[in-house]
Amino acid sequence: MKKTISYLLVMGMAILSLAGCGKKIDSGSNVQSTQDSTNDSSSVTIKAVIKDMSADDEVSVKFLEAVSSGVSKELGREVHIELAPISDGTYSESMSLLLQSGEIPDLMYFQGGDYQFAITQGILEDLTQYVDNSTNIKALMQPYNKERLANYPYLLWLSPDRIKVPVVRQDWFDAAKSSKTLLDNPSTDNYKAFFQELKENNNLKAAYTVPGDIAELDTVFNLAFGVKATWIKEGDKYVYSKVTNAEKEKLAFYAGLYKEGLLDNEWLTKKWDTKESAFYNGEVGVVSGTQGSVVNVYNNKMVTQNGENAKLVILPPAKGEAQGYTPGDVSKESRGWAISKYSDNKDVAFAVLEYMAGKEGQLLDKLGYEGEEYNIENNEIVLTDKISEWWPRFHETIANFDAPISSKTPYFSEAALKSLDMVNTYSSFDNAFVIPDEYATNWDASQALYIEFAADVISGNRSIDEFDQFVADWNALGGAEITEYANTILK
Repeated sequence: MKKTISYLLVMGMAILSLAGCGKKIDSGSNVQSTQDSTNDSSSVTIKAVIKDMSADDEVSVKFLEAVSSGVSKELGREVHIELAPISDGTYSESMSLLLQSGEIPDLMYFQGGDYQFAITQGILEDLTQYVDNSTNIKALMQPYNKERLANYPYLLWLSPDRIKVPVVRQDWFDAAKSSKTLLDNPSTDNYKAFFQELKENNNLKAAYTVPGDIAELDTVFNLAFGVKATWIKEGDKYVYSKVTNAEKEKLAFYAGLYKEGLLDNEWLTKKWDTKESAFYNGEVGVVSGTQGSVVNVYNNKMVTQNGENAKLVILPPAKGEAQGYTPGDVSKESRGWAISKYSDNKDVAFAVLEYMAGKEGQLLDKLGYEGEEYNIENNEIVLTDKISEWWPRFHETIANFDAPISSKTPYFSEAALKSLDMVNTYSSFDNAFVIPDEYATNWDASQALYIEFAADVISGNRSIDEFDQFVADWNALGGAEITEYANTILK
């Protein structure tokens, strides 16, 4: 076993100094290849842009050499993955600047900003046939991946859905008399009672905190109040959920939590780091984290700082009109891999993704290198402390990942695995759709109006009695027109 795994991670392939096979588009959008026509047809360079990876970073270079070696063996031809440089700044802005300059890599990771290049400029490849003809990737596809690819076939992202779940320390949960009642019947009233006891028992500043918006509260309470999807059918028409009576009741509930000190009175100014610090330091009792990997980080940090008894418990979504965590948006992937429509090597670019979804690729992507992030002991993989600094660069999903990892050093904590199970139990699909360009400005303005109104109501600066005026303002700002459009496409 040790010899086998070692062999999979050998870095012996020489790196070829080839001209890039990306494309460049002139100001008239005429496609011109920059690939050297004299290159040996048996070898190819794939230009790529990958978030948090740089050609100046030794870890990135070493990793891509390993990937290149694996893909080369898989295809029986030499493949070299070369990182295209991008400017400093936010990742989506840097990607936009690169593509607008006319340089289009073969393989690209997007984290926002992809829509204009997929739809408006049409420079991203439809991945449907590649996925249909795949083996490894198709085996990892989950129902929400399939729905998103069907709706928007330009991005591929094999990862647990980014659904957030509420977590609390095990020792605090066990000490609360209301915890069993909460599990048996997680009504909004029982949640409030649990928050009150949690705060009083542990002398907390607040029971729950969120980083500047209410999305993480919504993951627990939306469905309980009847906010079941982005668009809710009332009679024979769809209406936007945030202008419904269900939303009004939910905001009033949040305002009550805030008034009683159960919702952090600094929630509007909290950032990700200060939210997490407040949780680890015992200032608040409950936060929400993305199922799987983020919950795993939260659990490990909490145990490191506060002991094994402080491992995390996953709380269920509140129960009322319905029960479930935030429905998954399947209109499109919010991030993921794209391939240039103008690449001469689309099949090879996709082969990189396919290889990284296979057994060898997943081992490298998730665990790093033997002797560094893990060791082999008694035919089992024992993770080292360095694994905490490693993260998957290609596919985060753990579906079909069956490496023989020792139970002494599990890849995911019990809390992280439980969070995945809980989301599977309480999951549903949303009916949100991609807003067309002609409505985008008004949509953004209407969203800003809602965010401002919700923040003012929750913080006590405005009365919930002003909800009808907010709805009128929302409609006047373009909401009515967007609602009309929604009713033409929703079934």
